[in-house]
Amino acid sequence: MKLWGGRFTKPTNQLVDEYTASIHFDKKLAQYDIEGSLAHAEMLKVCGIISEEDANAITEGLKTVALKIKHGEAELLDEHEDIHMNVEKLLIEEVGPVGGKLHTGRSRNDQVALDMRLYLRDALMEIGNLLIAVQESLYKQAQANLDTVLPGYTHLQRAQPVLFAHHMMAYVFMFQRDVDRLFDSCKRVNKSPLGAGALAGTTFPIDRKFVAEKLHFDSICENSLDAVSDRDFVVEFLSNASLIGMHLSRLCEELVQWSSAEFNFIELDDAFSTGSSMMPQKKNPDIAELVRGKTGRIYGHLIGMLTTLKGLPLAYNKDMQEDKEGMFDTVETLQGALALFAPMIETMDVKSENMYEAVSKDFSNATDFADYLVRKGMPFRESHAVVGQVVLHCIEQDKYLLDLTIEEYQQFSDLVETDIYEVLSPEAVVNARDVAGGTAKVRVEEQFEAAAGLFEKNKEWLYIHAGTPSLNRT
Repeated sequence: MKLWGGRFTKPTNQLVDEYTASIHFDKKLAQYDIEGSLAHAEMLKVCGIISEEDANAITEGLKTVALKIKHGEAELLDEHEDIHMNVEKLLIEEVGPVGGKLHTGRSRNDQVALDMRLYLRDALMEIGNLLIAVQESLYKQAQANLDTVLPGYTHLQRAQPVLFAHHMMAYVFMFQRDVDRLFDSCKRVNKSPLGAGALAGTTFPIDRKFVAEKLHFDSICENSLDAVSDRDFVVEFLSNASLIGMHLSRLCEELVQWSSAEFNFIELDDAFSTGSSMMPQKKNPDIAELVRGKTGRIYGHLIGMLTTLKGLPLAYNKDMQEDKEGMFDTVETLQGALALFAPMIETMDVKSENMYEAVSKDFSNATDFADYLVRKGMPFRESHAVVGQVVLHCIEQDKYLLDLTIEEYQQFSDLVETDIYEVLSPEAVVNARDVAGGTAKVRVEEQFEAAAGLFEKNKEWLYIHAGTPSLNRT
Protein backbone atom coordinates (compact mmCIF):
# COMPACT_ATOMS: atom_id res chain seq x y z
CA MET A 1 0.00 0.00 0.00
CA LYS A 2 1.25 3.46 -0.90
CA LEU A 3 1.69 5.89 1.96
CA TRP A 4 -1.04 7.95 0.30
CA GLY A 5 -3.18 4.95 -0.71
CA GLY A 6 -5.94 5.04 1.88
CA ARG A 7 -8.71 6.02 -0.54
CA PHE A 8 -7.67 3.60 -3.28
CA THR A 9 -9.11 0.11 -3.74
CA LYS A 10 -6.30 -1.39 -5.81
CA PRO A 11 -2.62 -0.73 -6.40
CA THR A 12 -1.33 1.38 -9.26
CA ASN A 13 -0.32 -0.36 -12.45
CA GLN A 14 3.36 -1.28 -12.52
CA LEU A 15 3.83 0.77 -15.69
CA VAL A 16 2.37 3.77 -13.86
CA ASP A 17 4.87 3.24 -11.05
CA GLU A 18 7.73 3.10 -13.53
CA TYR A 19 6.53 6.09 -15.56
CA THR A 20 5.76 8.42 -12.68
CA ALA A 21 8.64 7.48 -10.40
CA SER A 22 11.35 10.12 -10.01
CA ILE A 23 13.56 8.30 -7.53
CA HIS A 24 16.14 7.39 -10.18
CA PHE A 25 17.05 11.09 -10.49
CA ASP A 26 15.73 12.88 -7.41
CA LYS A 27 17.79 10.61 -5.16
CA LYS A 28 20.37 13.40 -5.57
CA LEU A 29 18.20 15.32 -3.11
CA ALA A 30 18.42 12.66 -0.39
CA GLN A 31 20.71 14.49 2.00
CA TYR A 32 18.83 17.76 1.48
CA ASP A 33 15.51 16.03 2.07
CA ILE A 34 16.82 14.68 5.37
CA GLU A 35 18.33 18.05 6.30
CA GLY A 36 14.93 19.67 5.82
CA SER A 37 13.19 16.86 7.69
CA LEU A 38 15.49 17.25 10.69
CA ALA A 39 14.63 20.95 10.91
CA HIS A 40 10.91 20.19 10.46
CA ALA A 41 10.97 17.54 13.22
CA GLU A 42 12.65 19.95 15.62
CA MET A 43 10.06 22.61 14.82
CA LEU A 44 7.21 20.15 15.45
CA LYS A 45 8.74 19.44 18.86
CA VAL A 46 9.29 23.11 19.76
CA CYS A 47 5.73 23.96 18.75
CA GLY A 48 4.32 21.08 20.84
CA ILE A 49 2.85 19.32 17.82
CA ILE A 50 4.73 16.10 18.56
CA SER A 51 6.33 14.99 21.80
CA GLU A 52 10.00 15.38 22.59
CA GLU A 53 10.34 11.61 22.75
CA ASP A 54 8.86 11.16 19.28
CA ALA A 55 10.95 14.01 17.87
CA ASN A 56 14.13 12.51 19.28
CA ALA A 57 13.30 9.09 17.83
CA ILE A 58 12.60 10.65 14.42
CA THR A 59 15.82 12.66 14.54
CA GLU A 60 17.98 9.65 15.36
CA GLY A 61 16.17 7.60 12.74
CA LEU A 62 16.75 10.23 10.08
CA LYS A 63 20.44 10.37 10.88
CA THR A 64 20.67 6.60 10.52
CA VAL A 65 18.78 6.70 7.21
CA ALA A 66 21.12 9.44 5.98
CA LEU A 67 24.17 7.29 6.71
CA LYS A 68 22.63 4.24 5.06
CA ILE A 69 21.82 6.20 1.90
CA LYS A 70 25.25 7.79 1.85
CA HIS A 71 26.98 4.42 2.11
CA GLY A 72 24.67 2.67 -0.36
CA GLU A 73 23.07 0.47 2.31
CA ALA A 74 19.48 1.64 1.72
CA GLU A 75 17.34 0.41 -1.17
CA LEU A 76 15.46 3.21 -2.93
CA LEU A 77 12.48 1.80 -4.80
CA ASP A 78 10.36 2.97 -7.75
CA GLU A 79 7.22 1.81 -5.94
CA HIS A 80 7.80 4.58 -3.36
CA GLU A 81 7.93 7.08 -6.24
CA ASP A 82 10.32 9.76 -5.05
CA ILE A 83 13.03 10.55 -2.54
CA HIS A 84 10.55 11.97 -0.01
CA MET A 85 8.45 8.82 0.21
CA ASN A 86 11.51 6.57 0.13
CA VAL A 87 13.06 8.44 3.06
CA GLU A 88 9.82 8.29 5.01
CA LYS A 89 9.45 4.56 4.32
CA LEU A 90 13.03 3.92 5.46
CA LEU A 91 12.42 6.04 8.56
CA ILE A 92 9.31 4.03 9.49
CA GLU A 93 11.26 0.82 9.00
CA GLU A 94 13.93 2.24 11.31
CA VAL A 95 11.81 3.66 14.17
CA GLY A 96 8.36 2.19 13.63
CA PRO A 97 4.97 3.96 13.24
CA VAL A 98 6.27 7.07 15.04
CA GLY A 99 8.13 7.86 11.83
CA GLY A 100 4.76 8.59 10.24
CA LYS A 101 4.46 11.67 12.44
CA LEU A 102 7.26 13.42 10.56
CA HIS A 103 4.96 14.45 7.70
CA THR A 104 2.63 16.34 10.03
CA GLY A 105 2.04 19.88 8.78
CA ARG A 106 3.77 19.50 5.44
CA SER A 107 3.26 18.15 1.91
CA ARG A 108 5.55 16.75 -0.69
CA ASN A 109 4.78 19.95 -2.62
CA ASP A 110 6.50 22.24 -0.16
CA GLN A 111 9.03 19.54 0.71
CA VAL A 112 10.39 19.21 -2.83
CA ALA A 113 10.52 22.98 -3.27
CA LEU A 114 12.61 23.13 -0.10
CA ASP A 115 14.97 20.35 -1.21
CA MET A 116 15.57 21.98 -4.57
CA ARG A 117 16.39 25.32 -3.00
CA LEU A 118 18.84 23.69 -0.59
CA TYR A 119 20.49 21.79 -3.45
CA LEU A 120 20.71 24.82 -5.72
CA ARG A 121 22.06 27.01 -2.93
CA ASP A 122 25.03 24.66 -2.56
CA ALA A 123 25.43 24.39 -6.34
CA LEU A 124 25.60 28.17 -6.69
CA MET A 125 28.42 28.32 -4.14
CA GLU A 126 30.36 25.61 -5.95
CA ILE A 127 29.87 27.13 -9.41
CA GLY A 128 30.79 30.56 -8.02
CA ASN A 129 34.08 29.17 -6.71
CA LEU A 130 34.84 27.48 -10.03
CA LEU A 131 34.05 30.65 -11.99
CA ILE A 132 36.43 32.63 -9.82
CA ALA A 133 39.15 30.05 -10.50
CA VAL A 134 38.60 30.52 -14.25
CA GLN A 135 38.84 34.29 -13.83
CA GLU A 136 42.09 33.92 -11.93
CA SER A 137 43.58 31.67 -14.61
CA LEU A 138 42.78 34.29 -17.26
CA TYR A 139 44.19 37.00 -15.00
CA LYS A 140 47.46 35.09 -14.57
CA GLN A 141 47.85 34.63 -18.32
CA ALA A 142 47.15 38.33 -18.81
CA GLN A 143 49.80 39.35 -16.28
CA ALA A 144 52.34 36.95 -17.75
CA ASN A 145 51.80 38.33 -21.26
CA LEU A 146 51.33 42.04 -20.63
CA ASP A 147 53.66 43.03 -23.50
CA THR A 148 52.27 40.56 -26.04
CA VAL A 149 50.46 42.16 -28.99
CA LEU A 150 48.03 40.25 -31.18
CA PRO A 151 45.57 41.16 -33.91
CA GLY A 152 42.15 42.19 -32.71
CA TYR A 153 39.25 41.17 -34.94
CA THR A 154 35.81 42.35 -35.98
CA HIS A 155 33.80 40.20 -38.41
CA LEU A 156 36.74 37.78 -37.98
CA GLN A 157 38.80 40.23 -40.07
CA ARG A 158 41.92 41.97 -38.79
CA ALA A 159 40.79 45.21 -37.13
CA GLN A 160 43.25 46.81 -34.68
CA PRO A 161 46.13 45.48 -32.57
CA VAL A 162 45.37 44.81 -28.92
CA LEU A 163 47.36 43.48 -26.02
CA PHE A 164 46.83 39.78 -25.39
CA ALA A 165 46.36 40.78 -21.75
CA HIS A 166 43.54 43.11 -22.80
CA HIS A 167 41.86 40.22 -24.62
CA MET A 168 42.11 37.95 -21.57
CA MET A 169 40.79 40.66 -19.29
CA ALA A 170 37.71 41.01 -21.49
CA TYR A 171 36.76 37.50 -20.40
CA VAL A 172 37.63 38.23 -16.77
CA PHE A 173 35.03 41.01 -16.71
CA MET A 174 32.61 38.94 -18.77
CA PHE A 175 32.75 36.16 -16.19
CA GLN A 176 32.44 38.73 -13.41
CA ARG A 177 28.96 39.53 -14.70
CA ASP A 178 28.21 35.82 -14.42
CA VAL A 179 29.50 35.74 -10.85
CA ASP A 180 27.40 38.81 -10.00
CA ARG A 181 24.27 37.22 -11.47
CA LEU A 182 24.81 33.98 -9.57
CA PHE A 183 25.36 35.76 -6.28
CA ASP A 184 22.39 38.06 -6.81
CA SER A 185 20.14 35.09 -7.59
CA CYS A 186 20.98 33.55 -4.21
CA LYS A 187 18.63 35.96 -2.44
CA ARG A 188 15.73 34.56 -4.48
CA VAL A 189 16.82 30.96 -3.98
CA ASN A 190 17.36 31.44 -0.26
CA LYS A 191 13.71 31.63 0.83
CA SER A 192 12.01 28.77 2.63
CA PRO A 193 8.77 27.33 1.16
CA LEU A 194 8.29 24.77 3.96
CA GLY A 195 4.99 25.24 5.75
CA ALA A 196 3.08 26.10 2.59
CA GLY A 197 1.67 22.58 2.64
CA ALA A 198 0.10 21.30 -0.55
CA LEU A 199 -0.99 24.81 -1.53
CA ALA A 200 -2.90 26.55 1.30
CA GLY A 201 -0.78 26.16 4.43
CA THR A 202 -1.65 23.87 7.36
CA THR A 203 -4.02 23.76 10.30
CA PHE A 204 -1.19 22.96 12.70
CA PRO A 205 0.42 25.83 14.66
CA ILE A 206 3.80 25.52 12.95
CA ASP A 207 6.60 28.08 13.04
CA ARG A 208 7.83 28.59 9.50
CA LYS A 209 10.45 31.13 10.51
CA PHE A 210 11.99 28.68 12.98
CA VAL A 211 12.61 26.21 10.15
CA ALA A 212 13.88 28.95 7.86
CA GLU A 213 16.42 30.11 10.43
CA LYS A 214 17.43 26.54 11.23
CA LEU A 215 18.20 25.95 7.56
CA HIS A 216 19.95 29.33 7.16
CA PHE A 217 17.36 30.82 4.84
CA ASP A 218 17.07 34.59 4.71
CA SER A 219 13.28 34.53 4.91
CA ILE A 220 10.16 32.53 4.07
CA CYS A 221 8.10 32.53 0.87
CA GLU A 222 5.27 34.92 1.64
CA ASN A 223 2.41 33.17 -0.22
CA SER A 224 1.66 29.46 0.09
CA LEU A 225 0.35 29.10 -3.48
CA ASP A 226 3.43 30.79 -4.88
CA ALA A 227 5.74 28.85 -2.57
CA VAL A 228 4.81 25.44 -4.01
CA SER A 229 4.36 26.49 -7.64
CA ASP A 230 7.36 28.81 -7.99
CA ARG A 231 10.20 27.51 -10.13
CA ASP A 232 11.43 30.94 -11.15
CA PHE A 233 14.61 30.25 -9.20
CA VAL A 234 15.27 27.22 -11.42
CA VAL A 235 14.58 29.20 -14.61
CA GLU A 236 16.84 32.00 -13.37
CA PHE A 237 19.63 29.55 -12.66
CA LEU A 238 19.25 27.93 -16.09
CA SER A 239 19.28 31.38 -17.70
CA ASN A 240 22.41 32.39 -15.79
CA ALA A 241 23.99 29.04 -16.65
CA SER A 242 23.19 29.63 -20.33
CA LEU A 243 25.05 32.93 -20.22
CA ILE A 244 28.02 31.26 -18.53
CA GLY A 245 27.95 28.54 -21.18
CA MET A 246 27.78 31.13 -23.94
CA HIS A 247 30.78 33.00 -22.54
CA LEU A 248 32.75 29.78 -22.19
CA SER A 249 31.79 28.81 -25.73
CA ARG A 250 32.99 32.11 -27.20
CA LEU A 251 36.36 31.67 -25.54
CA CYS A 252 36.47 28.04 -26.64
CA GLU A 253 35.90 29.09 -30.25
CA GLU A 254 38.91 31.40 -30.02
CA LEU A 255 41.05 28.70 -28.42
CA VAL A 256 40.13 26.32 -31.24
CA GLN A 257 41.01 28.94 -33.87
CA TRP A 258 44.16 30.14 -32.15
CA SER A 259 45.53 26.60 -31.75
CA SER A 260 45.13 25.81 -35.47
CA ALA A 261 48.10 25.91 -37.82
CA GLU A 262 46.47 28.82 -39.65
CA PHE A 263 46.66 31.00 -36.52
CA ASN A 264 49.30 29.23 -34.41
CA PHE A 265 48.86 31.77 -31.60
CA ILE A 266 48.64 29.27 -28.73
CA GLU A 267 49.24 25.62 -27.93
CA LEU A 268 47.09 23.83 -25.38
CA ASP A 269 48.88 21.58 -22.94
CA ASP A 270 48.99 17.87 -23.82
CA ALA A 271 46.99 17.13 -20.69
CA PHE A 272 44.03 19.06 -22.16
CA SER A 273 44.26 17.79 -25.75
CA THR A 274 43.54 14.52 -27.54
CA GLY A 275 44.84 12.72 -30.61
CA SER A 276 43.39 11.02 -33.65
CA SER A 277 42.86 7.27 -33.95
CA MET A 278 43.95 7.50 -37.60
CA MET A 279 46.23 10.52 -38.04
CA PRO A 280 49.28 10.37 -35.75
CA GLN A 281 50.21 14.02 -36.19
CA LYS A 282 46.95 15.39 -34.79
CA LYS A 283 46.59 17.31 -31.53
CA ASN A 284 42.95 18.23 -31.09
CA PRO A 285 41.45 20.87 -28.75
CA ASP A 286 38.69 18.45 -27.74
CA ILE A 287 38.02 19.96 -24.31
CA ALA A 288 37.36 23.38 -25.82
CA GLU A 289 35.18 21.80 -28.49
CA LEU A 290 33.17 19.77 -25.97
CA VAL A 291 32.57 22.77 -23.73
CA ARG A 292 31.44 24.69 -26.82
CA GLY A 293 29.13 21.82 -27.74
CA LYS A 294 27.62 21.34 -24.30
CA THR A 295 26.46 24.96 -24.28
CA GLY A 296 23.56 23.90 -26.53
CA ARG A 297 22.62 21.25 -23.99
CA ILE A 298 22.33 23.92 -21.28
CA TYR A 299 20.22 26.11 -23.58
CA GLY A 300 17.92 23.14 -24.13
CA HIS A 301 17.26 22.75 -20.42
CA LEU A 302 16.32 26.43 -20.15
CA ILE A 303 13.85 26.23 -23.03
CA GLY A 304 12.48 22.96 -21.68
CA MET A 305 11.83 24.44 -18.25
CA LEU A 306 10.17 27.55 -19.65
CA THR A 307 7.97 25.39 -21.88
CA THR A 308 6.95 23.15 -18.98
CA LEU A 309 5.89 26.09 -16.83
CA LYS A 310 4.21 28.31 -19.40
CA GLY A 311 0.73 26.71 -19.23
CA LEU A 312 0.51 25.56 -15.63
CA PRO A 313 -2.29 26.86 -13.39
CA LEU A 314 -1.64 27.35 -9.69
CA ALA A 315 -0.56 25.52 -7.70
CA TYR A 316 1.49 22.30 -8.03
CA ASN A 317 1.11 20.08 -11.10
CA LYS A 318 2.83 16.78 -11.88
CA ASP A 319 4.45 18.45 -14.92
CA MET A 320 6.75 20.13 -12.43
CA GLN A 321 8.50 16.82 -11.83
CA GLU A 322 10.35 17.79 -15.02
CA ASP A 323 12.11 20.59 -13.12
CA LYS A 324 14.92 18.48 -11.70
CA GLU A 325 16.76 16.55 -14.39
CA GLY A 326 17.57 19.66 -16.42
CA MET A 327 18.72 21.49 -13.30
CA PHE A 328 20.87 18.57 -12.13
CA ASP A 329 22.40 18.08 -15.57
CA THR A 330 23.12 21.78 -15.97
CA VAL A 331 24.85 21.94 -12.59
CA GLU A 332 27.00 18.91 -13.44
CA THR A 333 27.73 20.12 -16.98
CA LEU A 334 28.86 23.53 -15.73
CA GLN A 335 30.88 22.12 -12.86
CA GLY A 336 32.68 19.74 -15.20
CA ALA A 337 33.45 22.44 -17.76
CA LEU A 338 34.62 25.03 -15.25
CA ALA A 339 36.78 22.54 -13.34
CA LEU A 340 38.66 21.74 -16.57
CA PHE A 341 38.77 25.28 -17.88
CA ALA A 342 40.94 26.92 -15.24
CA PRO A 343 43.91 24.53 -15.56
CA MET A 344 43.53 24.42 -19.36
CA ILE A 345 43.89 28.21 -19.56
CA GLU A 346 46.64 28.37 -16.97
CA THR A 347 48.82 25.79 -18.75
CA MET A 348 48.36 26.94 -22.37
CA ASP A 349 51.46 28.18 -24.18
CA VAL A 350 51.06 31.71 -25.59
CA LYS A 351 53.12 32.11 -28.77
CA SER A 352 53.82 35.82 -28.50
CA GLU A 353 56.30 35.91 -31.40
CA ASN A 354 53.72 34.45 -33.78
CA MET A 355 51.13 36.95 -32.60
CA TYR A 356 53.54 39.84 -33.15
CA GLU A 357 54.48 38.58 -36.60
CA ALA A 358 50.79 38.41 -37.51
CA VAL A 359 50.07 41.93 -36.35
CA SER A 360 53.10 43.20 -38.28
CA LYS A 361 51.74 41.79 -41.53
CA ASP A 362 48.32 43.34 -41.82
CA PHE A 363 46.64 46.71 -42.08
CA SER A 364 45.34 46.90 -38.53
CA ASN A 365 47.33 50.11 -38.05
CA ALA A 366 45.36 51.88 -40.82
CA THR A 367 43.07 53.68 -38.39
CA ASP A 368 46.11 55.16 -36.68
CA PHE A 369 47.33 56.43 -40.04
CA ALA A 370 43.95 58.13 -40.54
CA ASP A 371 44.10 59.61 -37.03
CA TYR A 372 47.65 60.80 -37.74
CA LEU A 373 46.41 62.80 -40.73
CA VAL A 374 43.54 64.21 -38.67
CA ARG A 375 46.00 65.48 -36.08
CA LYS A 376 47.86 67.16 -38.97
CA GLY A 377 44.67 69.04 -39.86
CA MET A 378 42.93 66.82 -42.42
CA PRO A 379 39.18 66.10 -41.85
CA PHE A 380 38.62 62.49 -40.81
CA ARG A 381 36.37 61.64 -43.75
CA GLU A 382 39.10 62.82 -46.12
CA SER A 383 41.85 61.03 -44.20
CA HIS A 384 39.76 57.84 -44.29
CA ALA A 385 39.67 58.02 -48.09
CA VAL A 386 43.39 58.79 -48.37
CA VAL A 387 44.37 55.85 -46.17
CA GLY A 388 42.06 53.57 -48.14
CA GLN A 389 43.96 54.56 -51.30
CA VAL A 390 47.30 53.91 -49.58
CA VAL A 391 46.10 50.46 -48.45
CA LEU A 392 45.03 49.65 -52.01
CA HIS A 393 48.48 50.73 -53.24
CA CYS A 394 50.08 48.43 -50.65
CA ILE A 395 47.96 45.48 -51.76
CA GLU A 396 48.91 46.06 -55.38
CA GLN A 397 52.59 46.32 -54.43
CA ASP A 398 52.45 43.37 -51.99
CA LYS A 399 53.53 45.63 -49.11
CA TYR A 400 52.29 46.75 -45.70
CA LEU A 401 52.14 50.31 -44.38
CA LEU A 402 55.44 50.09 -42.56
CA ASP A 403 57.13 48.84 -45.77
CA LEU A 404 56.40 52.05 -47.70
CA THR A 405 59.05 54.70 -48.26
CA ILE A 406 58.39 58.28 -47.22
CA GLU A 407 58.23 59.18 -50.90
CA GLU A 408 55.43 56.67 -51.47
CA TYR A 409 53.49 58.10 -48.52
CA GLN A 410 53.88 61.63 -49.82
CA GLN A 411 52.41 60.63 -53.20
CA PHE A 412 49.09 60.51 -51.32
CA SER A 413 49.57 63.33 -48.80
CA ASP A 414 52.39 65.79 -48.16
CA LEU A 415 51.29 65.88 -44.49
CA VAL A 416 53.13 62.57 -43.90
CA GLU A 417 56.55 62.90 -42.27
CA THR A 418 59.14 60.42 -41.02
CA ASP A 419 57.45 60.15 -37.63
CA ILE A 420 54.82 57.99 -39.35
CA TYR A 421 56.96 54.88 -38.81
CA GLU A 422 56.95 55.32 -35.05
CA VAL A 423 53.21 56.07 -35.02
CA LEU A 424 52.35 52.91 -36.96
CA SER A 425 54.46 50.43 -34.99
CA PRO A 426 52.34 47.78 -33.21
CA GLU A 427 53.46 48.95 -29.77
CA ALA A 428 52.62 52.58 -30.53
CA VAL A 429 49.24 51.64 -31.98
CA VAL A 430 48.36 49.71 -28.85
CA ASN A 431 49.57 52.33 -26.41
CA ALA A 432 47.85 55.13 -28.32
CA ARG A 433 44.55 53.73 -26.97
CA ASP A 434 45.22 55.42 -23.66
CA VAL A 435 41.61 55.83 -22.54
CA ALA A 436 39.80 54.20 -19.63
CA GLY A 437 39.14 50.60 -20.60
CA GLY A 438 41.46 50.83 -23.62
CA THR A 439 44.21 48.44 -24.68
CA ALA A 440 47.17 50.70 -23.76
CA LYS A 441 49.48 48.98 -21.30
CA VAL A 442 48.80 51.48 -18.51
CA ARG A 443 45.05 51.00 -18.98
CA VAL A 444 45.34 47.22 -18.87
CA GLU A 445 47.29 47.56 -15.63
CA GLU A 446 44.33 49.56 -14.31
CA GLN A 447 42.12 46.65 -15.29
CA PHE A 448 44.38 44.32 -13.31
CA GLU A 449 43.84 46.47 -10.24
CA ALA A 450 40.07 46.61 -10.75
CA ALA A 451 39.87 42.84 -11.23
CA ALA A 452 41.93 42.17 -8.10
CA GLY A 453 39.42 44.21 -6.12
CA LEU A 454 36.55 42.22 -7.63
CA PHE A 455 38.24 38.94 -6.73
CA GLU A 456 38.50 40.06 -3.12
CA LYS A 457 34.81 41.02 -3.05
CA ASN A 458 33.84 37.69 -4.59
CA LYS A 459 35.78 35.70 -2.03
CA GLU A 460 34.42 37.80 0.81
CA TRP A 461 30.87 37.11 -0.39
CA LEU A 462 31.56 33.38 -0.58
CA TYR A 463 33.13 33.39 2.88
CA ILE A 464 30.12 35.13 4.41
CA HIS A 465 27.59 32.87 2.70
CA ALA A 466 29.47 29.58 3.00
CA GLY A 467 28.28 28.96 6.56
CA THR A 468 25.11 27.13 5.53
CA PRO A 469 25.70 23.60 6.81
CA SER A 470 24.29 20.69 4.85
CA LEU A 471 24.52 17.02 5.67
CA ASN A 472 26.33 16.40 2.41
CA ARG A 473 29.18 18.62 3.63
CA THR A 474 29.39 17.50 7.26
